[in-house]
Amino acid sequence: MHRSKLAGFIIDCETGDVAGAAAFWSAALGMRANPPEGAYAALNDGQHGLNIEVQAVDHPSRVHLDIETDDVAAEVLRLEALGATRVKPVKTWWVMQAPTGHRFCVVRVQSANFAALATAWP
Repeated sequence: MHRSKLAGFIIDCETGDVAGAAAFWSAALGMRANPPEGAYAALNDGQHGLNIEVQAVDHPSRVHLDIETDDVAAEVLRLEALGATRVKPVKTWWVMQAPTGHRFCVVRVQSANFAALATAWP
């Protein structure tokens, strides 16, 4: 058995100015932006407990979601059984693609409320 849940959303921005992109999304969403760390700038979501980040990327801008899990390999297999495909591994997570063409990531546990809110899968 393993567990998983929605971790949050990543706002992929085709830009060299992640701080500027974070400033826009911070103001648009009413969330305080943390200073960028490399290509990422976290936004503080005090309302929903989600991980929201702005990320500088070299592909067209889009939004993708992250699914967090206590067993990345098992979650990847579960999602493949639903029709998702693996795109590429990155560090400790997988970039995947849904049958609808949407990209998403399967990542290790990130949220403090994971144990209380995650769905258990056989």
